[in-house]
Amino acid sequence: MAWFKKHWFVSTTFAAIILLVFPLLVDNDYYQRVAITVLLYMVLATSLNIINGYSGQFNIGHAAFYCVGAYVAAILATRYHLSFWVLLPISGAAASLASCFLGLPTLRLKGIFLAMCTLGFSEIVRLTALNWISLTRGPMGIPGIPFPEVFGVPLKYNWQFYYVILGLAALAIFVCHRVVHSRIGRAWIAIREDELAARSMGVPTFLYKLLNLAFGTFWAGVAGCFYAFFSSYVSPDSFTLDEGFSILAMVLVGGQGTLLGPIIGAFFLTVLPEAFRFVAEYRLVIFGLAILVTMHVRPQGIAGSTTLSMRYREAQKDDVASDIETGGIAS
Repeated sequence: MAWFKKHWFVSTTFAAIILLVFPLLVDNDYYQRVAITVLLYMVLATSLNIINGYSGQFNIGHAAFYCVGAYVAAILATRYHLSFWVLLPISGAAASLASCFLGLPTLRLKGIFLAMCTLGFSEIVRLTALNWISLTRGPMGIPGIPFPEVFGVPLKYNWQFYYVILGLAALAIFVCHRVVHSRIGRAWIAIREDELAARSMGVPTFLYKLLNLAFGTFWAGVAGCFYAFFSSYVSPDSFTLDEGFSILAMVLVGGQGTLLGPIIGAFFLTVLPEAFRFVAEYRLVIFGLAILVTMHVRPQGIAGSTTLSMRYREAQKDDVASDIETGGIAS
């Protein structure tokens, strides 16, 4: 990992070349579809990492915003025949708006309390899609979503969708990189490290946390739009709590607070279940074990820095010392 960070230009160029020629080297629909799924989850994991990793807000209901983006795209495409390219920003904006409705009353909460709110919101969105039959067709889902078009040519084949999601993933990662290394990103990191200190330095923490939530969920909405057109069908079954936990596992295993971490996590936790399909029914068990092993062996994640690991271990020592001191006083 250190070699990649030191030679980032060479490694990035090599990875870009491999990704660009992948459909030419692998002329197999199954493998191309797996690659599309990996890139889709890279966008979703990167968007969740912006929230959990850079501002310290614990969101475990990210599937809700993924669902909003997919349903907005599906409804507008089938009823009003809007273009895929027009619906990409619209779906992202709809997911951001939904996150603002959630964030305005809840972002003053912290830790497990905020996590439970996002979890409940995710289930509310799914149940709304399941029961609002006049709009979403309920459990029947929305079929017949048309293929995207480029200059009048429909995109029907997996290799065509591959290049679309590759472009969206590259755009998402590039924009997130620029924002994280801007003044806004530094404010988010300050809030993550010590919200009280950030507020005392004049940072409007609530507004920056709301902006962070809206920015991260925008890309989840974009991913939902792509998923709707790629699958040509959306239903509530695709946006259960399991989906949110899967995205969270990718971020935790890859490494929070790094741009490379969600990419690595999405790759491993998408490819490994495909490679071991005979244990597909234990997919969530595998994800849970991956989180447990990562938190024990490398708590900062695969791509996390050693600084985060040292900070984590120091925090553990402080907690143990505090418990001993408290026990001594109590005795």
